Amino acid sequence: MTLEQGLVYAVIAITLVMLALEIWRYDLVALVGMLLLVALGTIPVEEALAGFGHSAIITIAAVLVVSRGLQNTGVADLFVRWMSVAGDRLAPQLIVLCALVVLSSAFMNNIAALAIFIPVAVRIARKSDRVASLYLLPMAFSSHFGGLITLIGTPTNLIVSSLRVEHGGERFGMFAFAPVGVALSIVGVIFIALVGWHLIPKRKGVASMEEGIEDADFVTEVEVPPESGLAGQRLRDLKATTDADLWIVAIMRDDERISSPEGSEKIMAGDTLLVRAEADAMRQFAYDADVEFTESQPLEGGNGNSEASADGWEQLKASLQTDDVEIVEVIVSIDSMTIGKTPKDLNLRARYGVNLLAISRADEHLRSSLGTTSLEAGDVLMVQLHHEEMAEIFQTLGLILLEEQEIHLQPRNTALGLAIFIIALLTASFEILPVPIAMVAAAVAMTITGLLSLREAYRSIEWPIIVLLGAMLSMGAALEGTGGDHLIAEQILRTSDFLSPAVLLIVVLLVTMMLSDIVNNTASVVLMGSIAISVARGLGVSSDPFLVAIAVGGACAFLTPIGHEANVLVFEAGGYEFGDYWRLGLPLELLITAVTVPILLWLWPL
Repeated sequence: MTLEQGLVYAVIAITLVMLALEIWRYDLVALVGMLLLVALGTIPVEEALAGFGHSAIITIAAVLVVSRGLQNTGVADLFVRWMSVAGDRLAPQLIVLCALVVLSSAFMNNIAALAIFIPVAVRIARKSDRVASLYLLPMAFSSHFGGLITLIGTPTNLIVSSLRVEHGGERFGMFAFAPVGVALSIVGVIFIALVGWHLIPKRKGVASMEEGIEDADFVTEVEVPPESGLAGQRLRDLKATTDADLWIVAIMRDDERISSPEGSEKIMAGDTLLVRAEADAMRQFAYDADVEFTESQPLEGGNGNSEASADGWEQLKASLQTDDVEIVEVIVSIDSMTIGKTPKDLNLRARYGVNLLAISRADEHLRSSLGTTSLEAGDVLMVQLHHEEMAEIFQTLGLILLEEQEIHLQPRNTALGLAIFIIALLTASFEILPVPIAMVAAAVAMTITGLLSLREAYRSIEWPIIVLLGAMLSMGAALEGTGGDHLIAEQILRTSDFLSPAVLLIVVLLVTMMLSDIVNNTASVVLMGSIAISVARGLGVSSDPFLVAIAVGGACAFLTPIGHEANVLVFEAGGYEFGDYWRLGLPLELLITAVTVPILLWLWPL
């Protein structure tokens, strides 16, 4: 092993450890690793930055834009209506729900497809008197299956196709992976619906969110006497009177109720304020502002499981809603601008007219106040806001609604969106245009025709994933340029005297799965790609089955919440714990291995 190879191995190892431990966000970790390689002289600057101009990155960005355009047409929302055929039995419900997720994720971004059906699953869980955890994890795993059906179903497919081109082959066709993806989807969904759901712990997530709100949180009615320092003061100037951490969620004035009041709203003597705060903050507020409590009601009583408490919350929730103002539950998306910031930092009410009423996080008992709690991906928030501004605010903040909305289809947009997408698929499938060009053309067409705005197009691109992929491609180039991939392949090939190529194919698949379970699957596919090709060439066999095995291994990260963005998205919503994933994920990965390898050997003989 040369010094350069040792340095590359060390940087990659450090990067993988930091990704697994989530010390920093994955895109920042990848950039630091890339910069270290440049600083150590193991890769030229030009080659390090070349990863960001890779065709796979352009294609992924275009696919994300097209996916958003399809969402705007409402086509995927039509699937929601089909759920009525599933009845009330769990197995048929899971089969229909997972099949719809598979179909959607085959043609759009996995997260986008999953986001459409999370509210559906939560509604079905509540209606069927079941916990949402029985539905959400199967849906997340099903989105992985669907992503394997088409070349554009998941970014890792595009990476694998690009690796094939870089090593002298042609791009995989649009449906080249379809036999594998369809087979895994059928086997996986049937296994989950008949057997797998028994392995999922019954956790209380958003289906009973009112039971997860801290018992120290109160909604209190406060009367403003004439002598109070609040009289005549605007809401945005409240800090001039008190430092108490609280939210004024409504103002009652005579016979009028002002729900979700703006920061410019002036408090008048005689007003009754509906205030949300913890007990200590309430006491401080009463002292600082010289106000009188008229009524106080906890959001959660006792151990949080009392029926009276739940009924009280529902009554309170109903009282805070008007024709214009709603209280809804949302999930913090993986690319949300709110991640790492507190509600105070975001100034939600003043900037967006949003009142934050509660935060729920499955793996942590939150003790800090709402205003000082840093938000994380997967957090479930209960917010109060004006209905007409909801869609734009959620898109800006990166929040996913947890409640089904009325479907408003526009036939022209639906037909136009489908036509653009189908033309892009056909031109790519028949190799009239390369996949990157076909997808970019579709993205541009959807923007020009008004299916989505230019602002929406840029916001739909998951920039952290783009940065991660660009930096990891640089690491892959450094591994290949120093011969590090050949060195690893040589160690694997030494076992070829007593292990057949088919067994080594299984090893590559399992290693990719294992790596994807602990670090981002994009990173694992990039690093395993050149190694797998070197192994295939050393064996003197086709590299195609090894490349597809890597695509499958990268997609099927089921053992942990951190292996795939879809796993993270349902973590809090389902109330899962870290160890819940392997219970269903381990038998599923073994089943996938048993199904995948024979199909690979049949389609792409060694």
